[in-house]
Amino acid sequence: MRSSRRSRQSVTIQSVADAAGVSPMTVSHVINSTKAVRDTTRAAVMKAVEELGYVPNAAARSLASARSTRIGIVYRNAHNAFLSAMLVGALNAAARAGVQIILRQCDDLSAAAAQEAVSALVRSGANAILLAPPYSEMISGTSAMAGLDAPMAAIACGRALVDMDTVGVDEKAAAMAMTRHLLDRGYRRIGFVMGASIHSGSKMRFEGYGAALAENGLAIDPTLIAMGDFSFESGLAAGATLLDLPEPPDAIFASNDDMAAGVILSAHRRGLRIPQDVAVAGFDDAPIAVKIWPPLTTVRQDIDLMATRATDWLIARHRDNGQLGEAPMAEWLPHRIVLRESA
Repeated sequence: MRSSRRSRQSVTIQSVADAAGVSPMTVSHVINSTKAVRDTTRAAVMKAVEELGYVPNAAARSLASARSTRIGIVYRNAHNAFLSAMLVGALNAAARAGVQIILRQCDDLSAAAAQEAVSALVRSGANAILLAPPYSEMISGTSAMAGLDAPMAAIACGRALVDMDTVGVDEKAAAMAMTRHLLDRGYRRIGFVMGASIHSGSKMRFEGYGAALAENGLAIDPTLIAMGDFSFESGLAAGATLLDLPEPPDAIFASNDDMAAGVILSAHRRGLRIPQDVAVAGFDDAPIAVKIWPPLTTVRQDIDLMATRATDWLIARHRDNGQLGEAPMAEWLPHRIVLRESA
């Protein structure tokens, strides 16, 4: 049961520290982004903050002002590297501007659940919303969101949205660049691991893969396409599907790094050498990319910079009510191919 408003007021930084199993100083570092902490520690602290409804004293004082900006973030899977990078960017921007971040967990990937999570954030005091995929696309254009009267921004979305600001990379161009790299290295049977269908970025990355093949006179071979959902486990299964083909691919491009890591483990289990027997590439440049062997060649997109930029926009929009009626902005940040030993 969630704590009442009165009980939330009695929650202290020590309460959060006890719940997360860390020191009060560590909680302070996480909330104020004053010192780097491990991803697992950050996730534990933020989970405790959400469950206890903790409001830092400085932020509580600012709540007395109707002009105080409070940015709500919907999240799932607190141990996800994407979420950690997103929180770093949002918290850094929030700390500089003296605004508050409010978190709301939503593990149900349905439009109704996403809309309720955002509505609950607004009811709890959030007056601007920062969204990651797939929540941004689930609620964009819905009548339920139109009446919230709060600016919204999305990061890492594969396309511009009609009712919220968007910061991302050109997903199609980035996937084309990676596929071209593999083709330039002489690979021709390039497998592809799809991401979750509810992410528009998954579709854009597949289109980039296909466009690069077409440039080189190659058609998409349906047998070289495996389905995934952006999880390590789905990459492991996709790797097994592709590597057990009678004529397996000589390279595999996975739609994110977690799935690419699963593909690499699947290859190791079959005694295959990387990249001599099969090259592997990913997308994101998440921390896992340099924690596996061999280190992963991947597309880098700067998630924390996206979150910083989107948070800055939300703060500006909220503090100048006249901006709420302006057309949504969209910005595509540069991507980069990071070359490592896997390809």
